[in-house]
Amino acid sequence: MGQASTSTVETKEKTRKAVVTHEEWVEARKALLAREKAFTRERDALSAARRELPMVKVEKRYVFEESSGKRTLAELFDGKRQLIIYHFMFDPSWDEGCKSCSFVADNFESSIVHLAARDTSFAAISRAPLAKLERFKKRMGWKFRWLSSSDTDFNYDYHVSFRPEDVAANTVEYNYEKKPFPMSEAPGLSVFLREGNDIFHTYSTYTRGLDLLINTYNYLDLTPLGRQEQELPYGMAWVRHHDKYSAP
Repeated sequence: MGQASTSTVETKEKTRKAVVTHEEWVEARKALLAREKAFTRERDALSAARRELPMVKVEKRYVFEESSGKRTLAELFDGKRQLIIYHFMFDPSWDEGCKSCSFVADNFESSIVHLAARDTSFAAISRAPLAKLERFKKRMGWKFRWLSSSDTDFNYDYHVSFRPEDVAANTVEYNYEKKPFPMSEAPGLSVFLREGNDIFHTYSTYTRGLDLLINTYNYLDLTPLGRQEQELPYGMAWVRHHDKYSAP
């Protein structure tokens, strides 16, 4: 059954893509290269504009829990000037973390050592109790820092967790607008800057803004079949926890 499905996809792609001479392909590739270069320049300009965003001082004291004890937000900087927090979807009632956030985690784990070399600390934070986080982390084989925010308003203040009454009233604030949202949790990423003893919130992104973190997508976007998500009910419907894919 799996082989038949693959053949069907290949047949559709063969009928869609033109077959040309090498010389014609080079001309088409050069035209696309011009667009790629323009996109790169625009991305550089967008990154510069992101760095110029104003920032907000963090006035509230947040205390998180990890295996070695309680940690404040300031302590997560580990002496560095910048801190990136990945808001990992893990409701306290769930037995395992979100499969899409797990997909993101598989992609970011190997980058953390390189972030540290650029004065940047990294941690994941979820509302689930620490025991659940550590059990799932061990199952996945991850090494990144992962803390529980279960005793704080952190997830609610950064709009990645939603109280039942807000979900019921369709007044969830997510990705900078209020909208109906069917779940208690959503993914996101937030960035903080430390200036002396002061901490500032500089940036948060959600939904498709997290695409940049997913190297798997960056590779697939270079292929003729792409992400192969067009016929799925939602973009990441195909994603599984990495220990749940069928053996090849």
